[in-house]
Formats: sequence, structure tokens, C-alpha cells
Amino acid sequence: MSAISDLFKKYTFTSTERFLRYVQIDTQSDPRSLQSPSTEKQKNLGTILIAELKELGLANAELDHYGYVYTFLPSNVSHETPTICFCAHMDTSPDCSGADVKPIVHANYQGQDLVLPDDTSVIIRASEHPDLVEQYGNDIITASGKTLLGADNKAGVAEIMDALAFWVAHPEVPHGPISIVFTPDEEVGRGTDHIDLSKINATYGYTLDGEKRGHLENETFSADGFSVYIQGISQHPGFAKGRMESALKIAAEIIAALPKDTLSPETTEGKQGFIHPTDIQGSVEEARIDFILRDFDTAKLAEYGELIQSISQKVLANYPNASATFEQNEQYRNMYEILKDHPQCMEYVMEAMKLAGLKPETCSIRGGTDGSRLTFMGLPCPNIFAGEHAFHSKQEWVSVQDMQKATETIIYLASIYAR
Repeated sequence: MSAISDLFKKYTFTSTERFLRYVQIDTQSDPRSLQSPSTEKQKNLGTILIAELKELGLANAELDHYGYVYTFLPSNVSHETPTICFCAHMDTSPDCSGADVKPIVHANYQGQDLVLPDDTSVIIRASEHPDLVEQYGNDIITASGKTLLGADNKAGVAEIMDALAFWVAHPEVPHGPISIVFTPDEEVGRGTDHIDLSKINATYGYTLDGEKRGHLENETFSADGFSVYIQGISQHPGFAKGRMESALKIAAEIIAALPKDTLSPETTEGKQGFIHPTDIQGSVEEARIDFILRDFDTAKLAEYGELIQSISQKVLANYPNASATFEQNEQYRNMYEILKDHPQCMEYVMEAMKLAGLKPETCSIRGGTDGSRLTFMGLPCPNIFAGEHAFHSKQEWVSVQDMQKATETIIYLASIYAR
């Protein structure tokens, strides 16, 4: 492995140049869309990636009609080794604009607050971003203040592409068969809905969609969606006394009656779960509330659904002619339930991080990745750091050096499997 380390000292990493280009392409997904992908513009990045992959000599690169990018790098060792897959998602969050992103490189960071020029009220304060303490002397990339950056997850895309460029440039570095997939719609929970596992055909997978360098995540929330459909009674407002029962007001009362000191994103941390209303729509006659339910203990999701129903029925007791129905749907499950039976895929990546000069830290994600669902689809898939921070916000940032360490980790990991 020392030979690989020597090559890294001479290699010109391409992850930054790629990342700066990728983030300028608007790939925001849309939770309300019924299409797959949810937005056609996600294919714009897919088309660029296909062109770059073919420039690297990967003629098998494919963009399918669902927006997935697949490619495969054949093994360069003579003995049989397992196929591993690296995965990242191309879309950005609908929570914050991803159009007209203007990335800025803040070279040689010295601990200062970063005031973003296009909206000076957006300040990345060192006091609020403790991981910046470890970035002294590094180069920090942010957006300009009006959009998110897109490090979630274009940093992962750039790091994987950089690893492929390295392997093409250095065919002497051993690796087994490697599958690559870039997915659409991860941010709206549909990143694996149309994935073709036969094209991946791997034993283990790794998403590059984590935060701090050295983080390795083998546990996620279990997640359900929950909807309340309210049927109210509509009347002309001038003649509504004693008759109108507004579905919209009932919905507002249900949300107001949720626990305020617990079971919400703003009051929980660590392994604590929550109930989170994400959308409310409606009128006097009918309304709908959408929730996301999250907990590391899957069984608690049913309890959270029952709590929403109980709260709703108490509110409806004051509206005798109104009614409600409820719907709860599985979104993804805690991947630790499967990964605990596959210790090797964790041990190898921790060894790879150590070879890259990092101190690996096993963590839990208060969220999910494509790997959550891939794991339950038969492809055990932990999550490797990509260096992304403050995602889904205008304060999003990533460091050049962290992206390079992620690329190093990918290359060392493939070499370990090739042993």
C-alpha cells in the first residue's frame, strides 16, 4: 500500500474541478412529481457524467430512462475477488434552491467566519460549525449565499469519478471488479425505486454520502411516511354558524397539539426519534397533513402513527360531522439490522481509512441514504464520508482536502478487496 501512497503524492486530484462543475447544474428533485426521475433536469448531470466516463475509456457507461447512471470497471487482478459498488446521488434537496449555484473556494481557511457575498446575512460561523476547527489551512468551498451548494451529494459523485480517473491513469494499482451507480431522487426518498441490481451485480456497496472525514455510518433511522386526510364540512361563510367545520382549521389544531418538548426534530438528538409534519394542504372541505416518522427502533414508528391518530381523534371530538382517515407507508429501515451480520464490509473500509491517514469513527445517521434501502434489497451498503456539511441549507460547505481523502479511501478500499 505504500506504493499507492507514493502515487497520491504525485497525483493531481480532479475531485475539486469536477465538483465545481457539477454543482452548477441544477438537479433539484421534486417530492410532488409522479415522474421518474422526479425532474428531467437531473438527467443533465447524468449526460455529462456519461461523456466523462466515456472519455476515461469506460465505453459501457449508460444513462437509463429513469435517470440512473451505471458503469463498470473490470478487475485488473488475476484471482477472483468480490465485486464492490460505489454509489452517490445526483439530485439536490428540494428544501433550498439549487438553481444558479455559484461555488466559491475560500483558500487557506484560518478560522474566520465565512460571510457569503450574494447575501451577507448568510454567515458560516466557526462557533456554529465545530468541524471547521479541523479545517485550518484547508480550502473551503461554499455557495454564494442564495442557494445550497450541492455537496450533498455531488461531493460523493466527484470523489467516485476522481477514483475512476486514478485507476485509469494507474492500471498498476490493484482492484477487483467495480460497479458504479449514480442515482436520481435520493432526496425525495425514491433513489432506489427503479435501480437495476442486475447491472450492479456486487457483493457489497458503499455510498459516499456522509459528513465529517473519517466518519463511517452503519446505522440509519428507520423511516415511515404518514398522512392524515381530513374531511370537513363546507358552508358559505356568511351562513356558516353552527354548520361549518373547516378541515384546514382541524389540520392546524392537530399540528398544534403535537408534543412540543419532545418527539420533534428541533428537540431531539442522538438516538431519539421524532414526528415531523412536512406539508399541509387543503381548504374548508378537505385537507391533508403529511408527516415523516423517524426512529432507530423500527417498532416505535407504529407507536408514532398511533399517537398522531390519537391526537387527531381528540381534535375531531370537537367537530362531530368531520372525519379523518390515516395512511402509513414504509420508506426505509435501519441498515444496521442487516449490516451487523456483515462485519467484513465495515472492517475493510476502516482499514482503508487508516491507510489514508484518518481515524475512522463509526456513527449513526439521523437520516437515511440510498444504502439504507440497498442493504434491504440484498446489497449491504455502509455510508462513507464525503465531507459534506450543513446540507440542505445555504450554509452548506465542503473542503477540498476532505474530498481528496474520500477518493483515497475508495482506492485503498478496492485494493484491500483485491488482496
